[in-house]
Amino acid sequence: MSLPEFILERRFNAPRELVWRTWTEPDLLSHWYGPGVETIVHELDVRPGGLWRNEMRFGGGSQFERVEYIDVVEPEKLVWLHSMSNAEWEIAANPMMPDWPRKLLTTVTFTADGDQTDLRLIWTPHEASEAEIACFSGAIAGLDQGWGKGMEMLAELLADLQR
Repeated sequence: MSLPEFILERRFNAPRELVWRTWTEPDLLSHWYGPGVETIVHELDVRPGGLWRNEMRFGGGSQFERVEYIDVVEPEKLVWLHSMSNAEWEIAANPMMPDWPRKLLTTVTFTADGDQTDLRLIWTPHEASEAEIACFSGAIAGLDQGWGKGMEMLAELLADLQR
């Protein structure tokens, strides 16, 4: 059985090394990740086995995410397992979508094309139950809204960094 995939592709008017930095430096990452919320990067250890512990504050509450990097090839590729977590950074169910996959395999590639960079993100349920796979599959059509807004913010950040 093939797993459902969410694929996001964007081209940025910025060199690959700069786009890479916006995904691997906490002060830059917090500017575009999590549109419409306050993003707090508690830890960002971009190496295989390293963690990205992220808090998104909104509406008087917080949502926590735990990312464990599997593969890092600077400045070409990031691969991680993406999970919701509790405040102690333990993997937990999504409180708004209980059947959301506990782990999503995330692969982000950065391909240089002159002074531009092609970014490709693939999200796939990892070690997921049938209910989790069905939930993810049903949500794919709407995932581009949040990621898309983040990509708009990333493009603005990249433009500002090159001024």
